[in-house]
Amino acid sequence: MKIIEKPADWPADEATAIAVQDELRTRVVLDEPGPPPSSGLVTGVDVAYDDERDVVAAAAVVLDAVTLDVVEEATAVGRVAFPYVPGLLAFREIPTVMAALASLTRDPGLVVCDGYGRAHPRRFGLAAHLGVLTGLPVIGVAKNPFVFTHAELGPRRGDVAALLADDGEEVGRALRTRDGVKPVYVSVGHRTGLDNACAHILALTPRYRLPESTRRADRLCRHALAEAIA
Repeated sequence: MKIIEKPADWPADEATAIAVQDELRTRVVLDEPGPPPSSGLVTGVDVAYDDERDVVAAAAVVLDAVTLDVVEEATAVGRVAFPYVPGLLAFREIPTVMAALASLTRDPGLVVCDGYGRAHPRRFGLAAHLGVLTGLPVIGVAKNPFVFTHAELGPRRGDVAALLADDGEEVGRALRTRDGVKPVYVSVGHRTGLDNACAHILALTPRYRLPESTRRADRLCRHALAEAIA
């Protein structure tokens, strides 16, 4: 299997990476609603690491947004492209994620990342970064709220609470996808709106807390990593 090397001009230190985030953040498009839920294609992306071997495996799984059936999938294996620094995790994995997306024969449609978009200290998490670099509509869905807090939300599926920054900006939402189960954390990445992003995640969670897009991509990238290091 071909190993994706990090680009020659990839940031090598924290200060350079933050400067790149600050520049790319100006290109984020926030005034498009994005594709309607339960239509077209939705692609989940996720990664798995083996830091001891300096390897990351990425998966892109394309689902029919109506049936949630898998219509295509692709993987890529690369070198971990950046040290572990909270707030800069996108730099570790984006080259390999983009290689997996580039291997698809279909337009990915809406991309769903296991991570953050606006719900990020510099308003530029993985979902925003990937969206700017690919031009695709991207949303982020995380398992934890990172640095933001929210009010208590109701116990029923579909209940939400705003993720608020210190200045009062709503940077995402806690969204309950199953009755009485811990919420997920939805934020806009690029070319989507927050209301629409939450509607997409509800459409992608008919049975489980996490979106089918994330569940399928997680399983596939773990399998790809196991094969790569075997």
